[in-house]
Amino acid sequence: MTAGGLIGQRIAAAPTMFGNPNNVVATPLPQAPVETQWQQDQPDEMNVFEPAEQPVGNTLPEMFRYGPLWLRPHVDYIFMYGTGFQNTPGSQQDTVLQELAPGILLDLGTHWALDYTPTFQFYSSDKFRDTMNQAVTLTGNVLYEAWTFGLAHNSQWVSAPTVGTGAQTDQTIHNTTLSAARALNSKVSLDLDFNQTITLVSGYEDSYDWSTIEWINYQFLPRLDAGLGVGGGYVFGETDGSANNVAAQPGGLNNLDQYYEQLQGRVNWRATQKISFQLNAGLEEREFSAAGAANSLEPVFGAAIQYQPFKPTQISLAASRSVSSSDYYLAAQETETTIVSVNLNQRLFRDFSLAVGAAYSITDYSTPSGTASAAFANRSDDQVSFTARLSHPFLKRGTWSIFYQYADNSSSQAGYTFESNQSGLEISYSF
Repeated sequence: MTAGGLIGQRIAAAPTMFGNPNNVVATPLPQAPVETQWQQDQPDEMNVFEPAEQPVGNTLPEMFRYGPLWLRPHVDYIFMYGTGFQNTPGSQQDTVLQELAPGILLDLGTHWALDYTPTFQFYSSDKFRDTMNQAVTLTGNVLYEAWTFGLAHNSQWVSAPTVGTGAQTDQTIHNTTLSAARALNSKVSLDLDFNQTITLVSGYEDSYDWSTIEWINYQFLPRLDAGLGVGGGYVFGETDGSANNVAAQPGGLNNLDQYYEQLQGRVNWRATQKISFQLNAGLEEREFSAAGAANSLEPVFGAAIQYQPFKPTQISLAASRSVSSSDYYLAAQETETTIVSVNLNQRLFRDFSLAVGAAYSITDYSTPSGTASAAFANRSDDQVSFTARLSHPFLKRGTWSIFYQYADNSSSQAGYTFESNQSGLEISYSF
């Protein structure tokens, strides 16, 4: 991608408390995105934080190399005690949760990478089902003349207590992005993106979202660029008519289809060696096919600041506002989410590192779905979260961590307010 295309990646990668913000059970260590060797080798002038250096002698054993194919096994174990997990709306449970996640990353040459990771979850409370979650990620790049074409796909099969449903919920999520980028001259470049997101939520709403956005970028200075993007999309949604579907029409499906258009601008600026700014902002208009539903015009934005006052200290601030279909709360068709977060990463002594973060989010469910009343659809959740983690490497390839996490969700809808404390130990090892 060109420099102008970095803003979406930076904001998407900003640390948050949960791997999926809708999940109550935290993911203590956010997984790094799967990247090809070619992607890792690309210069990134907007990134203040340098990638972590590999320990001396941490080369891949020959037994994991087969010509251009490199196998990189990894395993992660978590022992956690948590309070405030909801098994049904209004019912909070305490439980010990153990997770074992053995996976393998395949480097398919320098331009393609594939990762598969199953996660086995075991709850001490019989109010929750033990599960095996799965995740598959494929990423790759193809260079053709002046063009760079990219593919990124991620599929997840997850069962977890969620904020939106107030219960342990089975979810299948497929995300695919096709991208193309090229420089038109020394100052102007193009970024083209097509996205598909399929969200299947058992007993709730399924949505199929196709969207595209095209950016034209202008490089003012080596570390200052701006872009203008125009895009749109279509959402096909349906409910299954089950008892959970409070908005389901008698004897049939809701008309949950949506069309939307978006206009955005963005700026990326590496002000000094120690600080950078990224900002994108614009408007999104949504049109709903459900009878009686009015169109919505909403602001959307994303912002991130990276600041490294000293070599062992990294500070980041992020904020975003996005609009999407409401897959977990069926009285509404639209979800508007605003998140503000701050994170500090500090290296202590020589081998210890401390990560501390706090976030505040507002999730508004709006636009009644089917026969649901406007009063019931207009649910609003305010959540405050905090996380702290102390980590230390071992045996060159391993890391152990102890962590504490807290979340307080206040909802205008009865049964969806909860307070959760989570603490535990994580051990990871990877080649």
